[in-house]
This record gives sequence, C-alpha cells and structure tokens, in this order.
Amino acid sequence: MRRLGRNRGLFRAAIFIAAGIVVLLSRGDVDFDLGRMWESIVGRLSGGSVERMYAAERSNADVEFAGTVTNVLPDDLQGSRHQRFIVELASGHTVLVSHNIDLAARVPLQRGDSVDVRGEYEWNDRGGVVHWTHRDPQGRRSGGWIRHGGREYR
Repeated sequence: MRRLGRNRGLFRAAIFIAAGIVVLLSRGDVDFDLGRMWESIVGRLSGGSVERMYAAERSNADVEFAGTVTNVLPDDLQGSRHQRFIVELASGHTVLVSHNIDLAARVPLQRGDSVDVRGEYEWNDRGGVVHWTHRDPQGRRSGGWIRHGGREYR
C-alpha cells in the first residue's frame, strides 16, 4: 500500500466498487462487462491526468478530462478521417484531440465550447494527443467518447 501514495484512496475505492460488482453479479440482477470495467479502473490507477502523463513523457494510457475548445483545426484526411481540435484544461495545459469521424459522428464544436473527453493519451512535445475517442469496432477495448452539449459522441 505504501507505494500507491496519492492513489491510495482511489485504489480503495476501486476495490470497494469491484466487490460491489461481484455481489451484484452473483445475484444475477445486473449484466456488466467486467473486462471493460476492469480496464477503466486500471486505466485510471495507472494513467493519471494529462498533465502527469505529459510531464512523465508517457503514452498509451486512458485519460479523462474536461476543458474548453481553444481552436478547431482542419480535418486530418490522411487515412481514416479525423476531426481535430485543441482543448485547454483548467490548469492551462493544452492537448490536441483527434476524433475519428469514420467511426463516430462529428462533434459540432466551436471555439469556447466546453467538452469532456475520454481517450488514449499519446505524448508529444506540444502537449500530447488524445485519440480513441470512439468505440472500438472490434470490441477489444472500452474505447472513449466526447461529451458536448448534452450528447455523447462515440
């Protein structure tokens, strides 16, 4: 437990939630995808915030964050089409979001809009990129989403 440091409370909460899920499943009242639930819990414990991922130059971890759209960029049309926009977090850190519009609906965004994002973080020296903000068509991972204007895009 000592090595968990600041994540101790989150670890305890994850154990509590996991125990609750086991109880619910044993009763047969609720149908959960335990693989996706576990992936989400592990991602939160090992990933961390965008700012921590950037400082540690880490990649390939799921992140969730809220922020304000500061710039809407032209779509990336190389290979799969991606909607691109910059989000500024409350800390002032900015991150590029690359949302696959061949797999998910375009998010109707304007500069100044608030968004919540879940996806996979990839480090770069400009603040990082978040992708996988959509469902996984093969169902191998939990995928991500963008929430905007009361709607979820996945």
